[in-house]
Amino acid sequence: MEKLPKCEANYVPLTPITFLKRASAVYADRSSIIYAGTRFTWRQTYERCCRLASSLRALNIVKNNVISVLAPNIPAMYEMHFAVPMAGAVLNAINTRLDARNIATILRHSEAKVFFVDYQYVPLASEALRLLMADLQDSSVTAESSIPLVIVIDDVDTPTGVRLGELEYEQLVLSGNPGYVVGDIEDEWDPIALNYTSGTTSEPKGVVYSHRGAYLSTLSLILGWEMGSEPVYLWSLPMFHCNGWTFTWGVAARGGTNVCIRNTTAHEMFMNIALHKVTHMCCAPIVFNILLEARPHERADVTSPVQILTGGAPPPAPLLEKIERLGFHVVHAYGLTEATGPALVCEWQAKWNHLPQEDRAKLKARQGVSILTLADVDVKDLKTMASVPRDGKTLGEIVLRGSSIMKGYLKDEKTTSKSFHQGWFATGDVGVIHPDGYLEIKDRSKDVIISGGENISSVELESVLYRHPRVLEAAVVAMPHPRWGESPCAFVTAKKNSAGATINVTEDDILAHCRKNLPGFMVPKKVQFLEELPKTSTGKIQKFQLRALAKTLVVSEQPSLYKSRPHEQILALSRL
Repeated sequence: MEKLPKCEANYVPLTPITFLKRASAVYADRSSIIYAGTRFTWRQTYERCCRLASSLRALNIVKNNVISVLAPNIPAMYEMHFAVPMAGAVLNAINTRLDARNIATILRHSEAKVFFVDYQYVPLASEALRLLMADLQDSSVTAESSIPLVIVIDDVDTPTGVRLGELEYEQLVLSGNPGYVVGDIEDEWDPIALNYTSGTTSEPKGVVYSHRGAYLSTLSLILGWEMGSEPVYLWSLPMFHCNGWTFTWGVAARGGTNVCIRNTTAHEMFMNIALHKVTHMCCAPIVFNILLEARPHERADVTSPVQILTGGAPPPAPLLEKIERLGFHVVHAYGLTEATGPALVCEWQAKWNHLPQEDRAKLKARQGVSILTLADVDVKDLKTMASVPRDGKTLGEIVLRGSSIMKGYLKDEKTTSKSFHQGWFATGDVGVIHPDGYLEIKDRSKDVIISGGENISSVELESVLYRHPRVLEAAVVAMPHPRWGESPCAFVTAKKNSAGATINVTEDDILAHCRKNLPGFMVPKKVQFLEELPKTSTGKIQKFQLRALAKTLVVSEQPSLYKSRPHEQILALSRL
């Protein structure tokens, strides 16, 4: 057949920006965003994004500049998912649970040109900027040229007047050009977002998404979750988490309504579900406990089914039973930042509806089948690259390939090259494939602990423990936790003095050291002292023995605190 060339009529680079323009044309008067007493339509959201993109260009933002934002799930955070790439820039949504040192590291590593800060996080941002300035002054970099322009996001519903510098978000929106013409994306491989998998100060891993990957992953998740038209989506999942698993763009694609909430408390979730007839939400399993433990005055009747997409450690069967009795229908997914969020979804089959509840819960806890964006998913022996048998028993590493996989790690060619193994992305997660093709994770080869939906690297935690002056050896494994699913358990051997006696060190000493050097969600929930860590003949620590021991330990919890003190729920959610 003769060669037929591409042209402007039959080839347009893929980008999720187009979802917003379409929503403004097709669903112009439909509610796009609801936040407390503030409402916008899709026509208004498109205009506001155009205005903001125009203002960013006026601030000399050019193609591929990084724009960082530290904010909860508010309208501005949602709008920036469109406005920033509309200006040609790259959005870097920062985890609000990180400490100032980690935030400073991200700002420096990303070379952010603009730093948007929600008024609630001004003290944290101020400390991060102070640390960034100190770091730059100690280096050969000119500090003035490397400190980002700071813009405060005041509350759009109830302005507070809090400022950090002269610029404010709503002022930028109002001063922008509503007729701003969005330039065409010339290359769909261009970056659209930068997400950090780790807040470490030494080796931050900045995952870069392409316009193409974001577009295709969004469509795949809409289809995989069977999200129908006009969804009402509750933002219980942080938008900074893999860009809200791409549903920041996906809700626009379906012409739905974004219900934004500043704090993921039981009262706010129940109130908004009842008031706005929420149909969809995403969350880590910890949110189930918050909903289930709500006090009577915090509850509201769920009058129509709410679809929940959850990720992280599989929810226990009893927990699934309880949450579904309240009117929530749960679908489990598996993903990672490098895969643009969920890569597998446990697509439900009608024949499973007739199974006993316990069997259904086991099926729902599996990680499922690949989203349509992926060309392939497999479980392999990485040494031979042979696929494991589909018997639900043979272990191997989960590998992925497809258009939703990241472009790579920013400024880290070595790690990027290592993660792309013989044409596949090696996840580091160990799993099995069942005879029906559904995957299930069995272990984590990188010893990643999933606690409340957040990934915690045991290696990072161990490096902090080893810095304690009285610690000789340390190893961290996952232990069961009644609230977070999993939590870090630290096994420690103390140093000895010159006389051979063990130097005194307590659990409180270790925890205080960890709190000083780590974000709160990474601090171990248990420290167990051993005379000696179990090792192989070559001196390698046998973590499987420690995992078995960790399962016998008990975490001291006081659930009543979460019931009687609502602010504790907010503190709990700082782990998500």
